[in-house]
Amino acid sequence: MKAGEGDVYDVLVIGSGAGGGPLALTLSRAGLRVLVLERGREHSREDYVHGPGGLAPSDLIPRVDEDPHTVVTRRTSTPVRNALGWTASCVGGATVHMGGYFYRFHPDDLRMRSRFGDFEELADWPYDYAALEPWYGVAEREVGVSGLAGSNPFEGPRSNPFPMPPLDAHPLADVLEAACRKRGLHPFPTPRAINSRPYQGRPACAYCTLCSGLGCPVGARGSSQEALLPRAVATGRCEVRALAMAREITLGPEGRANGCVYLDAQGQSHQVRARVVCVCCSAVESARLLLLSASARFPRGLANGNGRVGRHLQFHAVTMAQARLPLDRHPGALLSAPHPFIGRSVMDHYFLPEGVSELAKGGLLRFGRTPPVPESAGGGLSEPGQLFCEVFHDFIPNAGTFVELDADVRDRWGLPVARIRLDRPRHHVLAGQWLLARALELFEDLGAESMTPLIVGGTSSYLVHGTCRAGNDAATSVVNGWCQAHEVDNLFVVDGGFMPTSGGAAPTLTILANSFRTADHVARRFQAGDFP
Repeated sequence: MKAGEGDVYDVLVIGSGAGGGPLALTLSRAGLRVLVLERGREHSREDYVHGPGGLAPSDLIPRVDEDPHTVVTRRTSTPVRNALGWTASCVGGATVHMGGYFYRFHPDDLRMRSRFGDFEELADWPYDYAALEPWYGVAEREVGVSGLAGSNPFEGPRSNPFPMPPLDAHPLADVLEAACRKRGLHPFPTPRAINSRPYQGRPACAYCTLCSGLGCPVGARGSSQEALLPRAVATGRCEVRALAMAREITLGPEGRANGCVYLDAQGQSHQVRARVVCVCCSAVESARLLLLSASARFPRGLANGNGRVGRHLQFHAVTMAQARLPLDRHPGALLSAPHPFIGRSVMDHYFLPEGVSELAKGGLLRFGRTPPVPESAGGGLSEPGQLFCEVFHDFIPNAGTFVELDADVRDRWGLPVARIRLDRPRHHVLAGQWLLARALELFEDLGAESMTPLIVGGTSSYLVHGTCRAGNDAATSVVNGWCQAHEVDNLFVVDGGFMPTSGGAAPTLTILANSFRTADHVARRFQAGDFP
């Protein structure tokens, strides 16, 4: 179904990833006509084949020479062209190549200011964990998540089990679990948005040697492209239009959003109309689009009367280490087993003991095999005995980290690119050092013959939040608890940009859950006649 440009859609969704997919599915199911615009290409499972001819991770994000972001830090004065903050540019967005580590946030992740007080620019969310919990269940069911309910004693209340049991694991997972329990820790199977069995018409995981960072050639990963958009299109009320880059959200005479202008692959302008506009471009690009949509009514950018669009930018703090286990301590057959997943996580250190840092917030440890080199570069499975730990911990919102338009650098279409001002509170390194020590203790317990810290308190470039902060106070936030712009009634920002804080775990499940929650709200408002 492809309508002419004179048609008016019920809902325009700009972006097709973790924010846009739930909106497309829920609203088309509710009987609304939905148009999804995606700036990138639509790829197929065949394009994701691992090896020669398949897409590499760099193929799924824009080229820096064509569509850069620029970055300025405390140590630099000249903006540097960079891919920082680009999550993806393709149908399905970053969910196409995500690792799919689908943790729920701790309830206190939504009340950081209440728990920790006035630290940097912490804020409470405009709703609590209880309001989000049912939508976690919806997201897990609609996307398809494999896990074991009740295995993580630090998780918030859960009203439903996972739809699938955990993925199979490398035999080293049992050895790691024993080491954790000897220290009084509580390891649990890492929940993954990967099918452990056939689910909703998609196959089970093939346990290939490569996963995170690449597309799934069998369709077992619960990406928006695989799990959500096809079912939205199947309703007959949703169209996904690729290679369509929104350059401006347009307004009607009454000051409400009425659609957008987008550029096709040849740079030609097209205009589409809609009763409701949902911006889901990922946090940096969503802020950029609003800032590009300046007008006489909103001279500082759309919905930016208070100057908060682009503020409170957060990435995710990350600490990583790897170790080599000796073959003479562990049976060679154990270490040489070809299974690609260890799949165990530890949440015991989500909050820090006193004295580590001014902020007592820690993070979550995820253990796996050392990520292998892609086969296209001559790699395959990681070497026997290689163990890897990734620590997710909070990126603290601060006054020195935000997005603005670059006055000098433009993209291939001549539009100002996003300029990222990046600063990191000292807490990132302090927390990272302490969490790294906990990972190294476990490596030592396993008899590691070498241990290598890879990054401590660094910045993850592809987990992005906060540029359109949600809050109850219109003076200090961009959207309300339903992701609705305070200043434009029918404009919603539904991606990681809404998040007041980043959480201490990978955020994709939370973005999905919030999007399902927002989509239900929008559908009910249509039913009430609020969007004529």
